Amino acid sequence: MNLRNVMSALIVMVVVSFPNFANNDNDKKKKNAGGGDETIVSVAASNENFTTLVAAVKAAGLVDVLNGDGPFTVFAPVNSAFAKLPEGTVASLLKPENKNLLTSILTYHVVVGKFDAKAVVGAIKANYGKFTVKTVQGGSLTASLKDGKVILTDAKGNTSTVIITDVSASNGIVHAIDTVVMPK
Repeated sequence: MNLRNVMSALIVMVVVSFPNFANNDNDKKKKNAGGGDETIVSVAASNENFTTLVAAVKAAGLVDVLNGDGPFTVFAPVNSAFAKLPEGTVASLLKPENKNLLTSILTYHVVVGKFDAKAVVGAIKANYGKFTVKTVQGGSLTASLKDGKVILTDAKGNTSTVIITDVSASNGIVHAIDTVVMPK
């Protein structure tokens, strides 16, 4: 399924489906956490849970891209997600000689278009429990539901849980995740 079909399907799902993110305990935390004139980068930079992500975005030279018009949907790993990586991984990725790898990993967390929680859940339900979306990096993430929460499965079969949804930015939307997802 190409990106245009994916985006069309998600738009249809928003219109015809009204599920919520099924009792996400962190929904209250997302309120008033961005929007207005703040871009995805400035929203992340204003939240202490994303300091590692912001450092990585700067090291990869992606600030201008993520400050661009978009719209983008970012599945943003929180600091504790980066802490789950093997010791020394983050420091190694932040080195200039690893910029291409870092860029690949970060853009694997970004989807073109603005897809709120309702759209994501609706697309999962409309596709019999799993929905695959193409990332800016070129790989795919598969979204599914488990215990009322959205789970992302990466190209290597690892999973991450969406822990905060629908943080609005002027150029898209951010969903916080608890584990860094990895491309092939």
